[in-house]
Amino acid sequence: MLDAIIAVTLSAPDLGATARAYEAQLGYRLVERATVSRSLATGWGAKAVKGRDYALLQPASGEPVYLRIVDADEPAPGYAPLRTFGWNANEILVEDPVALAPLLKEPFRIIGEPRPLDFNPNIIAMQVTGPAGEVTYFTRIPPTGSIFNLGSAKSFVDRTFIVVTGGPDVDASRAFYRDVLKMPTTDPAPTKIHVLQDAYGLARDAETRIGIVRFPSGFLIELDQYPPAAVKRPVRRGHLPPGIAMVTFAVKSFDGLKLPWKVKPHIRPEKPYEGRRAGVIVGPAGEWVELVEAERNGQ
Repeated sequence: MLDAIIAVTLSAPDLGATARAYEAQLGYRLVERATVSRSLATGWGAKAVKGRDYALLQPASGEPVYLRIVDADEPAPGYAPLRTFGWNANEILVEDPVALAPLLKEPFRIIGEPRPLDFNPNIIAMQVTGPAGEVTYFTRIPPTGSIFNLGSAKSFVDRTFIVVTGGPDVDASRAFYRDVLKMPTTDPAPTKIHVLQDAYGLARDAETRIGIVRFPSGFLIELDQYPPAAVKRPVRRGHLPPGIAMVTFAVKSFDGLKLPWKVKPHIRPEKPYEGRRAGVIVGPAGEWVELVEAERNGQ
């Protein structure tokens, strides 16, 4: 059902500082700065963000995969990176994580130095926390490609290609994406994730069960089973979840679909919807999933 990632939405206590960091340090460019209308806030199921400013950013490559930053006005009490259920990491293609690392400065903070992946040393990844409390993985995939046909960076810092959700039950998460959203998935398997080990004070041999949601090409969703100490993400009434608030995906058509809508689809004029229908559902880890019909006006 899902064809591509369209946007990753951050709920940021300081919109200006967050946008400047992505522009100045990561080469993202501002596509649009606007105010959340009543209609858009209602369309997200987050009426309290009406009147808040937001910025839509695009990578230097020009790829149509956006970062949307919404002004949250203040931090959400009880939220910390990687410690709650929901969307927890945004993985971005880069040309060279080793070269990028010394260029990063506050408000970005490296929590995982660049290193080759155990299962494929040609892939190098670095983990960073950002100004909205988001976690970002910066990953180099060589031009020879990967087993999931994910592509390679077309600019020094390019687009989102993987989003990671953490929840209390990876099997329930897998069932949701497989059975509700009709996506091919892999059996969850144990692996070591150093940033999770560090976030929870776990031993270096501690393992996390992860599953993969496969797309036709270019994108993946990673499903992580979080440790017992993880908690439900605190969300202020009427607001977006803090950190990585929502991920927006393209679908071919809503016709004939029966989904557990949080907000039913409506035509949206704003970027990046461009007159297409969009609606929101919530996954089993509490992750907000926005779906946008590929064709305008359902045609």
